[in-house]
Amino acid sequence: MAFNTENHPGVSPTVPKATHGFVLNHSMLRVKDPAVSLDFYTRVLGMRVLRKLDFAEMKFSLYFLARVTETDEIPEDEGTRTAWTFSQTGILELTHNWGTENDPDFKYHDGNQQPQGFGHICFSVPDLAAAVHWFDENQVSYVKRPEQGKMKNVAFIKDPDGYWIEIVQSSLLNKLGT
Repeated sequence: MAFNTENHPGVSPTVPKATHGFVLNHSMLRVKDPAVSLDFYTRVLGMRVLRKLDFAEMKFSLYFLARVTETDEIPEDEGTRTAWTFSQTGILELTHNWGTENDPDFKYHDGNQQPQGFGHICFSVPDLAAAVHWFDENQVSYVKRPEQGKMKNVAFIKDPDGYWIEIVQSSLLNKLGT
């Protein structure tokens, strides 16, 4: 039988039929200045903006980003692309509440200061050393470099709003947690 799940207290032994087809589509981060955040996520992390949605009455915009490849068939038509975006996995939604970029004292809680809550998002990279070199070239802020701390081969960087981003190379993690 193929692997299904690790068993721990609280884990359902079966997948409820009612949940078949459910897909984790996106995670959302609130950003102070979309131009600064879009530069970071598109230039430093190589993501592409799939769709921007403005909600003028409520004064906010949503930017949906993903890592795409040359073989991804992304629809040109905006409505079709919107529906397509909401059917994907691994999407990052950046939410901008209008005007925050003009307030020099404005800052979102990153989830890692007290009281703690949200922790981080994670990017898996093919070569951790090359990624660290790229981040250094781009003066990215680190929470933890791969050689620091007890958990080796795992880096944590910060985005412009201070959110933590874990950076891993999967082939280096086969002994993690053992």
